[in-house]
Amino acid sequence: MKKIIFMGAISCGKTTLCQALEGKELVYDKTQAVEFHAEMIDTPGEFILHRQYYNALNVTAAEANVIGLVQSVVETQQVFSPGFGSIFPKEIIGILTKMDLAKDKDQIQRVRQHLQSAGATKIFEISSVEKTGLQELINYLEEE
Repeated sequence: MKKIIFMGAISCGKTTLCQALEGKELVYDKTQAVEFHAEMIDTPGEFILHRQYYNALNVTAAEANVIGLVQSVVETQQVFSPGFGSIFPKEIIGILTKMDLAKDKDQIQRVRQHLQSAGATKIFEISSVEKTGLQELINYLEEE
C-alpha cells in the first residue's frame, strides 16, 4: 500500500479521514503534532496556514509515496496556492472532504478547481461521516 501524507487547513477533515480509513469511531481530535499511522501521516492544519512550516511538510513528506491535499467542500477560500504541489517530487492527489455538507455542484466544482490548481492530478470526493468515497481512495492507495 502507498503511504500518504495528508495536508490541509485546520478542521478540513484530515484526522477524521485517518480514523475512517482505519475503521475507527469518528471522534473529533485536534492534531497538535505530526501523527504517524501505519500507511498515513496526519499533519496539523497550522502547517498549511503558516508558510514557515512548509519545510517541516517537505521533510515529513519524504516518508510518503503520495501527497494528499485535503480541502473541505465548505471551505470557500483557496487553501493551497496555485502550484503548491510542485514543491514535492511525488504524486499529488486532491481529497475533497465533507461531501455530505455540499450545497450544490458549483460549490464542489470550485473546490475541485482549487485542488487542481494546486497540482492535484486525481481528486477523490469523500464523506467520512457517510463512508462514501473511502473505498475509491483505498483502491487507489493499494494500486502498485
